Amino acid sequence: MTHNVFVYGTLKRNEPNHHWLSNSKNGVSKFIAVGKTDKKYPLIIATKYNIPFILHKPGLGHHVEGEIYEVDNKMLGNLDILEDHPNYYIREIDNIEIKKDDVDNTETMKCWIYFLKSFKEELLTKPMLENYSSAGSHGLPYLESNNESTLDDLDEHVVC
Repeated sequence: MTHNVFVYGTLKRNEPNHHWLSNSKNGVSKFIAVGKTDKKYPLIIATKYNIPFILHKPGLGHHVEGEIYEVDNKMLGNLDILEDHPNYYIREIDNIEIKKDDVDNTETMKCWIYFLKSFKEELLTKPMLENYSSAGSHGLPYLESNNESTLDDLDEHVVC
């Protein structure tokens, strides 16, 4: 069985964690298209590792741009482990708009998206992005952790 997954942060092409999607040991993934969320969401950068998150607050922020991948069950399971679903991120299906060659022609595709659902309201005061790049003008490049847990750092931003 295959699934469509929308990625908006470090898993995109040319981003620090894209190797997760391209490593066949994690399962199969195939790039489908560039798209954007049909609803507006806050895409923010937080934690000392500068991790991008979409906060589950529909209607606030921007139509977030990202990439759609078709993945197999094994890859989806490994992405769940990477994103610590359902402990921190919640994976939900939402509509993603794909632009066709014609500017006025769009297609909508249902995709899994990883959201930070239970978060402290202070995160809504952070700048909200439309498109994430670790090397973006925001000046907050993603920092990989070596021995420290990024999830422990996330605890200060999550409501349990």
